[in-house]
Amino acid sequence: MTMRKIFRIRFLFPIVCLLGANMAESQTNKTDSLLAVLKNAKEDTGKVNTLLVFCRQLELHSRYKSSDSVAKMALELSQKLNFKKGIGNAYLKIGNIYRNRHNDSEAIKNYMLALQIFREIDNKEGIGNTYGNLGNINLDRGNYSEAMDNDVKALKIFEETGIKQSAATEYQTIGNLYSNQGNYLEALNSHLQALKLFQEIENKEGVGTEYQNIGNVYDHQGNYFKALDNYLQALKIARELENKIGMGNAYTNIGNIYHDEGNNSEALNNYMQALKMGEEIGNKKLMGNAYGDLGLIYNDENNYPEALNNMLQALKMFQETGNTQGMSIAYVNLGNIYTSEGKYYEAMNNLQLALKIFRENGDIEDVGYAYTSMGKICMATKKYTIAQKYLDSALVLAESIGRKQLYQDTYLIYSDLDSTTGNFRKSLADYKSYIIYRDSLMNNEIDKKIMSQRMAFNFKQKQDSIKGEQERKDAITAGEKKKQTIITASVSIVLFLALIFTILLFNRFKLIQRQKKLIEMQKEEVEKQKTEVENKNLVIEEKNKDILDSITYAKRLQDAILPPLPLIKHFFPESFILYKPKDIVAGDFYWMAAPSAPDGGILIAACDCTGHGVPGAMVSVVCSNALNRAVKEFHISEPGKILDKTRELILETFSQSKSNENNIHPGISGNAEIKDGMDISLLSVSPQAIIWSGAYNSLWYTDGADIKEITGDKQPIGKTDNPKPFTTHTVHLSRPHTHSTFYLFTDGFADQFGGPKGKKFKYGQLKEKLLAISGKPMNEQKKILEKELEEWQGKLEQTDDICVIGVRV
Repeated sequence: MTMRKIFRIRFLFPIVCLLGANMAESQTNKTDSLLAVLKNAKEDTGKVNTLLVFCRQLELHSRYKSSDSVAKMALELSQKLNFKKGIGNAYLKIGNIYRNRHNDSEAIKNYMLALQIFREIDNKEGIGNTYGNLGNINLDRGNYSEAMDNDVKALKIFEETGIKQSAATEYQTIGNLYSNQGNYLEALNSHLQALKLFQEIENKEGVGTEYQNIGNVYDHQGNYFKALDNYLQALKIARELENKIGMGNAYTNIGNIYHDEGNNSEALNNYMQALKMGEEIGNKKLMGNAYGDLGLIYNDENNYPEALNNMLQALKMFQETGNTQGMSIAYVNLGNIYTSEGKYYEAMNNLQLALKIFRENGDIEDVGYAYTSMGKICMATKKYTIAQKYLDSALVLAESIGRKQLYQDTYLIYSDLDSTTGNFRKSLADYKSYIIYRDSLMNNEIDKKIMSQRMAFNFKQKQDSIKGEQERKDAITAGEKKKQTIITASVSIVLFLALIFTILLFNRFKLIQRQKKLIEMQKEEVEKQKTEVENKNLVIEEKNKDILDSITYAKRLQDAILPPLPLIKHFFPESFILYKPKDIVAGDFYWMAAPSAPDGGILIAACDCTGHGVPGAMVSVVCSNALNRAVKEFHISEPGKILDKTRELILETFSQSKSNENNIHPGISGNAEIKDGMDISLLSVSPQAIIWSGAYNSLWYTDGADIKEITGDKQPIGKTDNPKPFTTHTVHLSRPHTHSTFYLFTDGFADQFGGPKGKKFKYGQLKEKLLAISGKPMNEQKKILEKELEEWQGKLEQTDDICVIGVRV
């Protein structure tokens, strides 16, 4: 596993990442031996084969320039000898070298030349190898359909010819393809087939690779326990082979699991172990991956200097080895770190560098993820139109490659964008799309099928083991058959004597068997009931999670309608807001608007909508929107008239809802009326006057001597039998040149049950408390009220949403 990119993209392991990673010393010895052979070799096919093996060794040491020269020498000698198999293999090697350099067009050109040669001589293995390499390059480019077509062709050839090593490698590549497309069931099935073949040919490197890939599938599914188990198996094999690259990759994967689970200390330890492996063998790719993962940990912990230092080290490692894929991922993560620091210019520069490399390499999927990151930066800098263009481009790319993960991540960001720009309906639709793609990737039925596949694989292994043991026993039995005949005669006498005793025990045995059968049936019934209960509990838990996710998102939408507290403090420096929803979302809300006319006042209100929780929150969105329209669209500044217009707009909205419902369901009479609405206390403060209006709720104000009250009209903002215009009251202060404190509130505080007798707090007690603390600073008043409420409520449940606003003018 290499360094992780933004949005949890992980690399999959081909067998080549472990093959040749065994013991750098033995590789060096082999290279020296090959050089000695080539020095005195004759110009024949044997030298061609030696050159091709030498080319492979140079590839494993990442010496691509030298490898290119040796491959071309093998090609020239093969052409001189008219050695067609050598020509095909040389073209194949040259194609691999271009692929490692990310020159895909030249790589494909050489693969096609190799395929032509192998077809001419009907070399099945060569044809299969070429198809496999074409599949790999298309996998790198995100061209999954063409990659799958090539790999299936290669697999068919290797299965027909019985080349298990190559067949296992193709199953592995196909598994990686399915993983990239989010088809984890088929991915696991393919990787298990590869694991079986590697075990049959006793290829430990391949077995270790497959444990890594199987771990990746479980990791994608969020099954960290099984993922960790497979990564530990891979680590064990890598240690046995003294394969430090394999050990480093396993440590990285294990670190990723701990990182996913939020255990950053254990993740850090494993990433440090991976870095140590890279340093011991001088493998800059492994070192770069480790530095990158350390950078991600420090970024999570907001330690940006360390995050930046490690990510720059990773970039340096990749630049020194010419690893453009690693460089591009480092640039993406540098962009994310700079974004976290609020350095959006540097962030965008790094993402542009990553995007350039992704485009040059044809990495369609990575281009999509770069667009999502750039979209987030544009959101942060309030360039919403440009952000939308980037996210639209990401969705187009997700559709072109069928990548569910890219769909999921892009829709989540799009939801935030639409919420920020006030398009709440589209924001909710985007969030639903995110949930759909998230659930398709984390599907319980798929989890069950994956478990079934794994159990079937383990069962097959046990069956094979039992079958082999049985065959061994049969061979021993055949050799001793003669001896058994003699023994049989002696045993027959003993059995005759035993028969008499057996008859005596038979009746007793039958009774025991009946009792045992009854107990087993009862046990099976209990187990069945237990399983049914567990399954129902799982369904309930999943439903509860979905509901909670939806409500939590609804809270984000409701928070968007609340005025920011810094804005309230700007207009009312001496003020406080005590706001405590009963549930995640609330029917109560506070509202504020700046003057709509030069002579208008600053408006602030405490609002109590019908109900609480989700129903109340839905009504609060309608009511808040109506208040905003009354002030901003209709330019009304007088509180009573604002409430009149708000009532009119709310009734109009609910009337439309009723009409829409009748249109959608023509079979319903539609007689039921929506009577939801709100109670409100609305205050307007200007240098000219302080005026107020209320629906049911009152206004209290004091200059320290006493609390005065203005009662609201006895009608709600909503449907009522005898509606009247709301009254606008002018507040006359007894001491106009002194500061006065105004209190706006809903009924939640006064109606809270508690105290020694479990009764309501009541308005009289609240009024006395406010008078007693009215002279104190506003922030201190809020703390006193919170403490009073907490002590009164005790262990009782909160009765209703609570909203109290204090303003000193």
